[in-house]
Parts: sequence; C-alpha cells; structure tokens
Amino acid sequence: MILNTLLVLHGLIVLSFTIRILVRDDLTPPARLAWFIALILLPLAGSAAYFLFGEVDLGHRARKRHREIFALIRTRAARFMGMPDGVAQLIERDYQPAFAYAASINGFYPVPGNRAALMADSSDYLDRLIADIDAATDTVHVMSYIWLEDYTGRAIGRALMRAARRGVTCRAIADGLGARLMIKGPLWQEMKEAGVELAIAFPFSNVLRTLATSRIDLRNHRKISVIDGRITYCGSQNTADPEFRIKARFAPWVDIMLRLTGPVVDQNQLLFASDWMQATGEVLDELQLVAERHDDGFAAQVIGDGPTERHGATPQLFSGLLGCAREQIVLTTPYFVPDTTVLEALLAAALRGVRVVLIFPRRNDSWFVAAASRSYYHRLLDAGCEIFEYCDGLLHAKTLTIDGCVSLIGSSNLDLRSFDLNYENNILLQDRAITRQIHARQQSYLPRSRPVTLDEVLLWPYLRRIWNNMAATIGPIL
Repeated sequence: MILNTLLVLHGLIVLSFTIRILVRDDLTPPARLAWFIALILLPLAGSAAYFLFGEVDLGHRARKRHREIFALIRTRAARFMGMPDGVAQLIERDYQPAFAYAASINGFYPVPGNRAALMADSSDYLDRLIADIDAATDTVHVMSYIWLEDYTGRAIGRALMRAARRGVTCRAIADGLGARLMIKGPLWQEMKEAGVELAIAFPFSNVLRTLATSRIDLRNHRKISVIDGRITYCGSQNTADPEFRIKARFAPWVDIMLRLTGPVVDQNQLLFASDWMQATGEVLDELQLVAERHDDGFAAQVIGDGPTERHGATPQLFSGLLGCAREQIVLTTPYFVPDTTVLEALLAAALRGVRVVLIFPRRNDSWFVAAASRSYYHRLLDAGCEIFEYCDGLLHAKTLTIDGCVSLIGSSNLDLRSFDLNYENNILLQDRAITRQIHARQQSYLPRSRPVTLDEVLLWPYLRRIWNNMAATIGPIL
C-alpha cells in the first residue's frame, strides 16, 4: 500500500514537471528534450534536478525591481546612455545592425569620444588599478564575481580601505557564491570597519526561499571598476591572482583587461549603480557622471545582460555581430557551449568565406564543459573554422574581434550559463587601433596553442565522441 502510494506520488511529480516544461515558452526544443530525457531515464534525480535548476527566473519581485531601477536610470540619466541616432552617425554601415541590437538590450547606445589602453598582463592591470584607486578623490566603485583573499584580493581591498579613510566614497559588490570565502573572511570585515560600503549580490541568506522560487546558481558574473566617474576597467579578470589558488592545477588564468576613459565610463557607472540598487535597495542619487569626451576618441557602448533582461539577448547579440563580419572573426573564450543561434552564425560566417579563428583552453577547469565544447569541433572544422587549443594555462580571456574594426570584450563566455543564468557586462567598440591591439593579443596565444584538425577529430575513439555528444545533449539543462 505504501509502495503504491509512493509510486503514484512519484508519477504525479514527474507528470507535473513534464507539464511545466511543455507550457514554458522560454525553453528551446533541445532544452525540453534534454529535460524529458532526464525525467524518463532518472525520474527521481531528474525531478530533483528540475526543482533545483530547471527554472531560470529570479521571480516577480526581482523583475519588477529591475524594471523600476532602469526606469529611474532612464529618467535621471538618459543623456548619458547615448541616443538612437548615434548608431547611424558613429558606426560604419556594415556593423550598424549589431550595435543597434546591442542598444536594444538595456538602452545603452554608442557614445563617441572614448580612449582605451590594453593592459599588458594581470600585474600591469593590478598596478594601474591600485594607482587609480590611490589617486581617487571622490568615488571608487568595484564589482567582482570572484574575490579571493590572495595577493590581488588583499591589494585591492587595502587600496579601497586607504581611499575610504581619506574620505573617498568606496562601494564594493561581491557575488555571494563566487566570493563566499572572502565574504566570510577577515578582509571583508576590515573593509567594512574602514568605511568601505559593501554589498553582496545574491547572498545565501535564505537558501530555502531561493530553492523554492528560483535557482541557487543564478549569479552576478560582472567585473566592473569605476574610479571618480572618469576611469573604468572592463575585461575578464576577477579579483584574484593568475595562480588562482582555489583551482591551482589549471593555472595560470590568462585574462585581458582594458582601461577606458570617456563617456562609456558613465554607462559603466550606471550599470554598477543598477547592481548596487538591486543588491541593497538604496537609491544612488548623486552619481558622478562627469566623464570627459576625447575629440579623437572612438565610439563604444556598454552591454549589461542577465536573467531579468529578455531571454536570448546575448546569443542574439553574438549572432548579429558574427553576421556583420566580412573578412575575419577571432574569438577567445574559456567556456564554449553555444546555442543553435551562435553555432549556426559561426558556421554561416565560415561558409561564406569569412576566416573564423576560435581559441579555447586545452585544459578546462570544467571537464563537462570541455567535453561539450569538443562535440562541436567536427561541424566547425568541416565548415572551415580554425580551432586552436591554448596549452599554457587556462585561457580565460573573453574577446571577439571582427574585420580588424570592431571588438567585444567583457565577462560573457560563449556558453549557456552566460546566455541564460549570469549577469554579465561587456563593452562593444568600433576602433581600428584598439582592435588591432586586442587582435595582436589574440594572435599571441597561437604560438602557445595547438591547432585541431578535422582529420584528428575524425580519428577520435567512438567512446570519446559518445561522451562529448552526451555532454552537449545534457548541456541545455545545466
């Protein structure tokens, strides 16, 4: 009797999740199929997995709060977000559709008059950032997904404390998961006592409520620094050493960072403000929006995406950019699990004669992602894409250069987590000089990489190919 009751109850649970999957309009057919496979083959584990990870939704309150925050920003700072006619006035015709689409995500349009310096390496980035914080006179804002109490983490924390003690308003946001050890450690408390205003993005203060209403792995993956409203940094590096001691066997982490000045700083300031208000409920009324416009500067715009923006925004952005390419695409990412939109755009670009160069890490800290990534190699190589695997550490840089003219740099990986689950920040720019520098950095990875050939992939054992394809099949539900 008890067994029959349990079987009926289990059947009702599986049926309810099945109906839920069918009524959701935001799921792609591959994602639905993956969930059905999980529920049929592993009904108990599949039901538990859907309960924990199936819904990509922060809830009505979070979406409402997000809309209110951006409505407030548009009301008070619309002129700093750029104007729609900036796309036609500032961007070459071939790339206007991609920039226009980027502006549709959260309202940041291309703004002119920006300059950028590409940091030589992680040490150069840290030295420049610390110097900028030490020279700050008004505000310092820092947002990081991972923040470790290593040399880099302590150096930035101490610089913020020095600034706060001399009267600079310092605000720092760390993600509740990525920076969990630091938040519980002494440095976080020291920063608070020194006067640094602190916030935690998606804290683990109410895990049961999060599990019941959302997903525990919806995170803020952004990396933003804004100093005095005049300088901003954008790129892939977290507040951590390249040795990345929590995953030292994959080190060094190879990152890329830009230091930017000009009106795009105001846009990054507004994006940071949206995160601060979302995390704290505080309204930042006196934001510094004072970035100087350089007469010889280039056009750029900020892109902020996340689960409270419309579904599919990031893959559609990548697809639009890839569709604009006429000569060459070079892309680096540590995590490559594209959806159909991006995969088909890459294939189409190569088939129409664009040189497509893809650079991934040889050894990945996620064995599952590595397997899923390699499931796409056959189709990409068959279409004419070139694939290289970086061998000297974990290539963590997220870069895209197009035709030596357009660059995208920031925190977004080319995987389903960045597409659907994480808050991400990127800067899209049009400038041949800085794009040449980013492209040269991309090319510097090639001597330390090994090319992957179609003949090699065709010789992979069947078991390896089966595993790779299994990982890619399950990928849409993770």
